[in-house]
Amino acid sequence: MNSVDHGWLGKLNWDSIVFSSFLHNPSVSEAVASAAGSIVIFATLATLGLMTWYRVWGTLWSEWLTSTDHKKIGIMYIVFALVMLARGLLEGMVMRAQQAAAPDGFLYADHFAQLFSTHGTIMVFFVAVPFLVGIINYVMPLQIGARDVAFPVLNQLSLAVTVSSGLLMMVSLVVGEFSTGGWSAYPPYTGADFSPGVGPDYWIWAIVFSGAGTTLTGINFTVTILKCRCPGMRPFRMPMFCWTALCSSILMIFALPPLSVAALMLGLDRYLDFHFFTNDLGGNMMNYANLFWLFGHPEVYLLVLPAYGVFSEVFSTFSAKRLYGYKSLVFATASIAVLSFTVWLHHFFTMGQSPTINIVFGIATMLIAVPTGVKVYDWMATMYRGRIRFTAPMIYAIGFLILFVIGGLTGVILANPTVDFQVHNTLFLVAHFHNVLIPGVLFGLLAGYNYWFPKAFGFRLNDKLGRLSAFLWIAGFMMTFFPLYGAGLLGMPRRSFSYMDLTFKPFMVVAFIGAMVILAALITIVVQLIVSVRNRNQNRVPVGDPWDGRSLEWSIPAPAPSYNFAQLPRVTERDAFTEAKEQGYAYQPPKVYRDIELPKNNPLGFILCVASGVLMFALVWYIWWLALVSALVILSAVIASSFRWESERVILASELQSDTERWLGLVKRSQAVDRDLENTPQNTGYAKLEH
Repeated sequence: MNSVDHGWLGKLNWDSIVFSSFLHNPSVSEAVASAAGSIVIFATLATLGLMTWYRVWGTLWSEWLTSTDHKKIGIMYIVFALVMLARGLLEGMVMRAQQAAAPDGFLYADHFAQLFSTHGTIMVFFVAVPFLVGIINYVMPLQIGARDVAFPVLNQLSLAVTVSSGLLMMVSLVVGEFSTGGWSAYPPYTGADFSPGVGPDYWIWAIVFSGAGTTLTGINFTVTILKCRCPGMRPFRMPMFCWTALCSSILMIFALPPLSVAALMLGLDRYLDFHFFTNDLGGNMMNYANLFWLFGHPEVYLLVLPAYGVFSEVFSTFSAKRLYGYKSLVFATASIAVLSFTVWLHHFFTMGQSPTINIVFGIATMLIAVPTGVKVYDWMATMYRGRIRFTAPMIYAIGFLILFVIGGLTGVILANPTVDFQVHNTLFLVAHFHNVLIPGVLFGLLAGYNYWFPKAFGFRLNDKLGRLSAFLWIAGFMMTFFPLYGAGLLGMPRRSFSYMDLTFKPFMVVAFIGAMVILAALITIVVQLIVSVRNRNQNRVPVGDPWDGRSLEWSIPAPAPSYNFAQLPRVTERDAFTEAKEQGYAYQPPKVYRDIELPKNNPLGFILCVASGVLMFALVWYIWWLALVSALVILSAVIASSFRWESERVILASELQSDTERWLGLVKRSQAVDRDLENTPQNTGYAKLEH
């Protein structure tokens, strides 16, 4: 460690600023980097300025930044994920542009390497994970009839460290540089000898802190589902989404720690010369590879299982049918979760392990196709003879069904070690995992965003723009990634910033056009939101059931009140709300109104978000005094928070009664609408029951 060579600002100096590189060496590559840094600075200043102009700081502080309400925390997770999605997608577009322009590209090799490192890290850890955690946060407690998650303040802290880690990624665009070691950060390339800059340190601390937040979230969700279900909500009466949330949460608990340990050990190698992952002094980089993929492959299923849950809800609701093969879907979900821990060595087929090991892990990998096939069959059977409505969520779901089967089949092909040996380091592999993760995860999360948005905000999103966005995503995905299968089979290596064989160029040009279509899909989502907010009065659904929903979250007003349920429901059947509507006891007042206790707002999360962000920045730049101060602030805030005596607020029974009677009066005055009028202003959230 050579920290004694640094002054009060550690390694930080004027040359660390991204614009300095452009001034010293003006080029297109540096101009792109400076433009990205400028966007971050301008967007930050514009956001702060607008919030000051509209005087929303007070509301933001009291209603959001200090809130412990699982619904608001879930929404903040999703907003954060969408912001990071914009950055990750733009980086992907720049990479496609570089490869389309090759061999006369415009980026330096190191700049391209930084882009694929940040793109992978952001899309996995700061888009997919927070997006799914946000949807689970919002939906799961409502579906199991709970007031909140088991540990509301812990939920707030998990969000805090996830956001601060994402902000650190944003800072890396302006100050210093990011790692060039890919999203997996393999040593020894990311060790101090080969990468003496701060790039790998940005990766290490962002992963360590966000990984801790996700692990705590997994514990929180697991305890919530096991211990906070309403009376009568037996395991096999839970909605399918809750089963997938439970399995995903268990994966978070067991899969994230190996990654955190690997990242910390890599940090010890870089900061204190521990040599865990070097070829001298007893180290071995394969230890890192094993730890990383012990996390890495369950991570795929950690991400995809909640999306399966969203699709299950969407197929059932928009086919107006009960979910087919419920128990087989539950067992298939659990089987996938278990099998996900048995396949990580298929990442080492090309690393010289024995044929016997390759065969065992090849077979284990292929086995995952069996429960996945069961799921596909059940979803198709759910749609069979149903009254299908081609809404935005349903288009995402059907697009997923077709594209995910293709991606799954390429996975089975790659599970054969001999085939994998031929294409492992080509774009074929890049096409495969995007083929799994975009339809399998992102489409599911966007379907969930469109599906539950009315419950969160009390008005529907514009469905025409939603469907347009879904079609653009599907078309853009196929144009971008299907050509990569062809280029990969022809032998184009992955992670290449340029190439001399012009056979690859047509594939790369088509892929770039596809990336532009995906960008149009993202812009359409933004336009959809703006148009929907502008026309919200025509699309309000205050009764709360705009789609003829089947589970408990649709049985309460929209947006959902802070206490969720005036009285905790009692469940006697699966599809509890549909059962209540069929039996005629939906929309009934509680027999007795009682005071409800909810956790008070707590500033601890915001303090930890700021302090942990400062701590990570100080560690990246070797500013030890600042690291010590920020660590003390975190410790002091946690200790001070534990001495808060009044940590709960009370919602009086009289207030509860007033709210409930007002809502029930609205229900009586509303007219039930059938599915033909679902996307018209006549739909106020009182859906006509269909069988």
